Amino acid sequence: MNKTDRERTIALAAIFQAAALVRDVAYAGQADAADSEACLRSIFAIDSPGIAEVYGGLPGLRRGLRLLASELRTPREMEIARYTVNLLVLERKLRASPAMTERLRQGIRDTARRLDHFPVTHENIVAALGELYADTISTLTPRIMVNGEQMHLSRRDNAARIRALLLAGIRAAWLWAQAGGGRLTLLLRRRALLAESQRLLRELGD
Repeated sequence: MNKTDRERTIALAAIFQAAALVRDVAYAGQADAADSEACLRSIFAIDSPGIAEVYGGLPGLRRGLRLLASELRTPREMEIARYTVNLLVLERKLRASPAMTERLRQGIRDTARRLDHFPVTHENIVAALGELYADTISTLTPRIMVNGEQMHLSRRDNAARIRALLLAGIRAAWLWAQAGGGRLTLLLRRRALLAESQRLLRELGD
């Protein structure tokens, strides 16, 4: 995979988008369907030629790119930043555990077979992904503590959606690492990532 600022920016935008969708579900009990679909579908996109293709093209990450560009200019979304940092930490711990990585891959392969019968946003798929996250990533530390409205957090379907979206965030963090992203990249390449996020948004007509 190309280790370029473009690839790293797209992966980071995907993490931000997944984190934002988690927050949406936690506080409002709902999230944009198209944005969610792009994130969830990425979990099953293993053989795509590039990171943008994992998400069906740049339009699927418009929200993440907007959010990333805004946060790289002036950080405001502390909750989303916390989710993002935790996802990056958890991805490193996952990568260090071949057994858990294989268990996760097998779970994704098993769930992918259901896509012949259900769309990726169907409650059956989301529930399976949520359960897979609970059985794997949730056993690592630090566990991501999701803030929100209790009336939404207490619903089983919302809990499954949040976990499924966090799994999508882990997928994006894995892509970030594959593209050469690391602990110091955000610090050392901040201006370059901002410039690239703005360029990608111009490609989208923003």
